[in-house]
Amino acid sequence: MSLIPPDWSDAKAIGSILAASAAAAGAGSIPVATLTSTVPAAGIAGWFGLTTTVVTTVTLPAAGVVAVGGLLCFGAFKVVRNFQGPS
Repeated sequence: MSLIPPDWSDAKAIGSILAASAAAAGAGSIPVATLTSTVPAAGIAGWFGLTTTVVTTVTLPAAGVVAVGGLLCFGAFKVVRNFQGPS
């Protein structure tokens, strides 16, 4: 039996972060970088030294960005509140 009452505000905050992440899941993805590479051409053209350019886009899921941002902000809030001492 614990003498300290449970603090449900943390659970509510985490629930809000998860809800925002679920809502952002429909937003798709966020492009982070575009990479351009030169590669040998396919088939016999590659044997003769011809090349082609390939463009690759690196993306992150929007829900992951929202979740990480929310958790980082929540952690910063907890640190600041901890350093302020008991209120």
